[in-house]
Amino acid sequence: MKIGLLGAGFIVQDALEALEQISQIEANAIYVRPNSRDKAESLAQKYSIPKIYTDYDEILKDPELDFIYVGLPNGLHFEFTRQALIAGKNVILEKPSTTRAAEIEELARIAEEKHLYLFEAVTMLHSPNFHAMKRELKSLGRLKLAQFNYSQYSRRYDSYREGIVLPSFDPKNFGGALYDINIYNLNLAIGLFGEPKNFEYLPNVGFNGVDTSGILNLEFDGFRAACVGAKDSESPSFVIIQGEDGFIRMADQPNLMRSFEVHVRGQESKTINENQFEHRMIHEFIEFNEIFERQDFQTMLNWLKTSVAVIRVAEGSIKKSGLIYG
Repeated sequence: MKIGLLGAGFIVQDALEALEQISQIEANAIYVRPNSRDKAESLAQKYSIPKIYTDYDEILKDPELDFIYVGLPNGLHFEFTRQALIAGKNVILEKPSTTRAAEIEELARIAEEKHLYLFEAVTMLHSPNFHAMKRELKSLGRLKLAQFNYSQYSRRYDSYREGIVLPSFDPKNFGGALYDINIYNLNLAIGLFGEPKNFEYLPNVGFNGVDTSGILNLEFDGFRAACVGAKDSESPSFVIIQGEDGFIRMADQPNLMRSFEVHVRGQESKTINENQFEHRMIHEFIEFNEIFERQDFQTMLNWLKTSVAVIRVAEGSIKKSGLIYG
């Protein structure tokens, strides 16, 4: 698989570190705006990327590229992905896929109609530990409660406290806790349990109307889940899933999925870690490549349904809570 990457920011650099460890995938090109060419040249030299583009139409015409990787700011995801799909390119799209449900629904429609692969790069959903956790759910009996907490004091929150609004705390750019840090919790919940029947978001709202932290309550058939995401404070991050016969506990950030414990009443507890790589992005790229190589279009469509459900809930939660975004 040959990939052309869009952008030169932190997430693209992180992706390149992962791709360097995967022999089946080649970073073949990088696209940046003309004023960022110096950054692209530095990355191209470091990671042996043969081609640099500053014209988006030109990278889309590159016949060697199997996939376009969209590592741009959230507000640019939809349009750049739409153009890539229309040009006949498969796409790996960073989270959150889009900011509005209508956008990801349109992208999913185009991908299905053109039989193109569209993956959202939500790291933990494509890790062996996620698949193992989903498998272990049946040992818990009837589910009752689930708690997801990802709280991390943002490096940009000090500026926010001084009245300086950077994009990560700007509601016009879909900043805030839900679309950033809590989106991992939501992806994990929907990835494990499917789309919820009902949802409600209870945010802590900052001076400019952005949610600096909040609790997203989800209702599934027969049980409930709470997703806590905070960028204005910190605590140990964790996942706990409770059933009538036992519980699963992960004392880790949901996006890392490094290991988890299974406790079933009357049985010896066990710790599961089936991940093979330390870098959090390696497993997802390997899984995308395997799905693409075996032309497993239905599995891709199933993952795409998760992406659509996540943005439906995220956008609906923002609207219900009275926040104004975009």
